[in-house]
Amino acid sequence: MKIGTPKEVEAGEARVAMTPDSARQLQKLGYDCLIEAGAGRLAGFADADYAAADVTVVEDALALWAQADIIAKVRIPTAGELDHMTPDKTLITFFNPGGNAEGLELAKEKGGNVIAMEMVPRISRAQKMDALSSMANIAGYRAVIEAGNNFGRFFTGQITAAGKVPPAKVLVVGAGVAGLAAIGTSTSLGAITYAFDVRPEVAEQVESMGAEFVYLDFEEAQQDGAATGGYAAVSSPEFREAQLKKFRELAPDIDIVITTALIPNRPAPKLWLEDMIASMKPGSVIVDLAAEKGGNAEGTVMDEKVVTENGVTIIGYTDFPSRMATQSSTLYATNIRHMMTDLTPDKDGKVNHNMEDDVIRGATVAYKGEITFPPPPPKVAAIAAKPKEKVKELTPAEKRANEVAAFKAQTKQQVTLLAVGGGLLLAVGLVAPASFMQHFIVFVLSVFIGFQVIWNVSHSLHTPLMAITNAISSIIILGALMQIGSGSFLVILLAAVSVFMAGINIFGGFLVTRRMLAMFQKS
Repeated sequence: MKIGTPKEVEAGEARVAMTPDSARQLQKLGYDCLIEAGAGRLAGFADADYAAADVTVVEDALALWAQADIIAKVRIPTAGELDHMTPDKTLITFFNPGGNAEGLELAKEKGGNVIAMEMVPRISRAQKMDALSSMANIAGYRAVIEAGNNFGRFFTGQITAAGKVPPAKVLVVGAGVAGLAAIGTSTSLGAITYAFDVRPEVAEQVESMGAEFVYLDFEEAQQDGAATGGYAAVSSPEFREAQLKKFRELAPDIDIVITTALIPNRPAPKLWLEDMIASMKPGSVIVDLAAEKGGNAEGTVMDEKVVTENGVTIIGYTDFPSRMATQSSTLYATNIRHMMTDLTPDKDGKVNHNMEDDVIRGATVAYKGEITFPPPPPKVAAIAAKPKEKVKELTPAEKRANEVAAFKAQTKQQVTLLAVGGGLLLAVGLVAPASFMQHFIVFVLSVFIGFQVIWNVSHSLHTPLMAITNAISSIIILGALMQIGSGSFLVILLAAVSVFMAGINIFGGFLVTRRMLAMFQKS
């Protein structure tokens, strides 16, 4: 079978769904690869690069659609492109099935199979095909770059001979894939970065990346994002008011705001209102990644950059991935290639459209003349974090009862051990000579004392293993010191060597432990 990629017809779209590297991988699956002439030029891939990868360069889109059995593209197909579909063809692309009823009906009429890359279920096995996350990652990174391009100062603080430059303060609203990418880029550039998200489980992720999570003084059980496919759920009106109140407090001090809050198939929630924009300093920048659905900021204009009366720049571009076409195409083509790997389990160049597979079924929106959107829930659902159970606090009487019970159990164990040990000593004493018993009793007492010394060494200053080895070394030193006064030169020599070696072990152990503990301490 042949897999082909046409040139994108959307104005300004620079991405391409097949790269020379991905074509080589597809050929290993048994497919012949086709590319429309000039399809990869804007992404930095010349026709000669494809030819070198044994990809057949086709002159126009009509010829490519006619020859290819599988068509991989980026943008939502137009009605003209869907007209080329036939029952034996498979289309893999972004399709927006939730808002493209006409396209679904046309695909049903043509009888072809359509796989929508944005419908890949967000489960662990499908991460390699998650094109939405790939593009969101690039959008988050590029948003910070665009903000820096329109911001009149450094991101990082500097102290120079010409004066002190304060660091920029960046607020990222929404800590999904795009938000986390923006946070990582912002912190790496040296800005003081804050982040907010309605999902409580992302706070640790934000803080692990060097940003400060913005908490609300509000008590409300928020739904775990894993239970909603990785997206935020709609918040209550009370939560929204608390959220806006917090943003109003932050707005005067923030230099750059990057908003990423978006719920699929819904208008973007308005989170950065006019009064907040009016309170920001002149020269501040807002990058609205939700501009395609109306924007999170009031005043956002889709695909345009506007400057407010008080000098705040609002960027509403929707083509951030296309502005980094080489990188975007590489990642998206890899997502396509992984999808084809799942569609070709035998690597024989033939599509096995297994509708029992969670990933393939979830991404398929039209199949054999039928609309299969929306898909059923995946059999393997994302596991939401379970709320931590509160440990019941014991009353003083219950604590006292537990302590008494523990003391009795410990005393009973110790008495039993002593009784058994004493009985064994008596049994041995009945048959062993007196000289043996003297040495044997010293040995038993030494073991007992050594055990008590080792297990009573505090672990607060070093690891348990190091505590045990240091305690054993201390016992060795004590025994060696007792032998140094011997009249035999050999015994004195061996005792001195023992003291030296055990001393190295103790001092070295404490030094190693100190370095280990330093790894977990904030300097």
